[in-house]
Formats: sequence, C-alpha cells, structure tokens
Amino acid sequence: MAYDFKPFEKKIAETVAHAQRELGGIRTGRAAPAILDSVQVESYGSRVAINQVANVSVEDARTLRVAPWDASLGKEIEKAITLANLGLSVAMDERGVRVSFPELTADRRLSLAKVAKEKIEESRTRLRSARDEIWSDIQKKEKEGKMPEDEKFRAKDDMQKRVDAANKQFDEALARKEKEIAG
Repeated sequence: MAYDFKPFEKKIAETVAHAQRELGGIRTGRAAPAILDSVQVESYGSRVAINQVANVSVEDARTLRVAPWDASLGKEIEKAITLANLGLSVAMDERGVRVSFPELTADRRLSLAKVAKEKIEESRTRLRSARDEIWSDIQKKEKEGKMPEDEKFRAKDDMQKRVDAANKQFDEALARKEKEIAG
C-alpha cells in the first residue's frame, strides 16, 4: 500500500503560495499592486482591503493609481496607505490616489533582501514541520504493521523529493525577488 501524500502536497502548495504572497508584499523600486494587498480601508463602518473598494493599476514604472469606486473614499484610502507605513508617497488628485515608489537606497535594498530571505526561511520552517509530521505518521504506520519497512523507506524518499522540489521553488522565488530588489 503506497502512502497517501495528498494532504502533504496540499500543505506544500499552501506554503509555496504563502511564500510568494509574502515576497509580493515586499516593496521594490517598481510599482506593484500586490504591495497594497495588506492595506485595510475604513469603508461604511467596516475595514476592507483596498482592492474591494477601488481599482489598483500601474500608471508607470514607479507609480500606482488607486481609483475608488466611491469618490468619497479617496481620503480614507490616502489615510490608510499613509498609516500602513510602506515607505510610499501618496497624493490625491481628481482621478483618485497616486502612490509613488521612491528610488531605493543601497541600505534599503540590503534590508529588503534580508527581509525576503527571512520570509523564505519562515516558509522553509513551515515545510520542515509538515515533513516531520508526515515522517512521524509513516514511522507509526510501519510500527503498527500497516506498512512494510521497505515501503517506509520508499515513502521517505518520495516525501524528500517533494520537499526538495518545494525548496527549489523557494530558491527560485527568492532569486527573482533579489534580482527585482537589485533593480
């Protein structure tokens, strides 16, 4: 009986997706709408994500345009982006809110690269934890006699192949982000 890795594969996919979202939220010198995903706006008595009350689009390489669906929310959006402390310049005009990305300094680039590495390391830790749970389950099944010893080692190899593939995705995502940060 082959070990069922479907729950583990789901956990890996969730971890990889989470890592990519985390990296997407790290500001680089270029305008990226993903940076505003975590910003919450006060709208009609509740807090909602900006993309639920406005269109967020790239105006040019270093500028985002946030066009609220209800013009009265412009000031709230401006305030929310400012309070999020993302290091962005915010200005209101007749078409909505302009969000400008200032040029990155060398120190800021280094600190952003460090943050990106930390995010990836957090994801690797989550992956190791999931791997350890699966390995414990495999060993338990073998001890209970539900799995022969050779099958246990085959399952361990299969599990490690999945972990290695996920780690390769982490490495590639980090390399892309570091290249983006470097400019």
